[in-house]
Amino acid sequence: MDKRRRFRARQTRPARRRTRRDQATFRSSPEPVVSVIIPVMNEHRTLGRVIREATKVHPKTEIIVVANGCTDRSAQLARKLGAIVLEYKEPLGHDVPRAVGARQAKGEVLLFLDGDMVIPAKDLRPFTAAILSGSDLALNDYEGPVQTREVHPVVSAKHTLNTLLNRSDLKGASLTAVPHALSRQAASRIGYEKLEKPPLAQTAAILEGLKIRPVHSVDVGRLNRPRLRSKHGDLLTGLVLGDHLEAAGLAMKQRGSRGGFSDLGRLRERAR
Repeated sequence: MDKRRRFRARQTRPARRRTRRDQATFRSSPEPVVSVIIPVMNEHRTLGRVIREATKVHPKTEIIVVANGCTDRSAQLARKLGAIVLEYKEPLGHDVPRAVGARQAKGEVLLFLDGDMVIPAKDLRPFTAAILSGSDLALNDYEGPVQTREVHPVVSAKHTLNTLLNRSDLKGASLTAVPHALSRQAASRIGYEKLEKPPLAQTAAILEGLKIRPVHSVDVGRLNRPRLRSKHGDLLTGLVLGDHLEAAGLAMKQRGSRGGFSDLGRLRERAR
């Protein structure tokens, strides 16, 4: 090979390697043990890496991408990489894709991720392992920033709801934070529709007496991209706080207006 040919070979080889890597595909198992559910809206930049890490979680895995309101190439990329794609032209709304994906899942373990957070497989396996070992819900052991001068209202809501449910041991661990996993049986028992509102799903699971535990910590606060803000602040804060209030309402509906906490025999009628 003369010098000109060797030079051309060196120029073309790296390009061929990148092409093969970019086109590497995954085939979902026809009989999955784990179903990985990934809501996506315009996350083409990170989705490929999210899917690749998810494929390493278990030998029998299916990847379900719920592409909603996408105007980029997210859905096409997911299909190219071998994921099962549920595509909706309009946005489904915050957390609704989780319920949509869960209903279509075939696995005994439902692992939930986000399309914009690349989490290594080694940090995902503890969640699936916990469910396969007998837990019903495996939560991210992430309580949010609490050692601050002003705690974010959503962080406070997570701690408050868990305390209201007599699960202060969970601290701020919540289904609002990925990654987390549920058994198929648990999802069916609490109702797939409740997965649209994670605090409500967690409350229903606790009220049902399901086995819930935080299993591994992933700092999603560091991974979370900045949220859209208006002159009224973070647009999602009110929505998530509303979900927590609805969850508290469910607890009081089942446990009484005081959520099961004692009134210590106060003679309230004397004050009337």
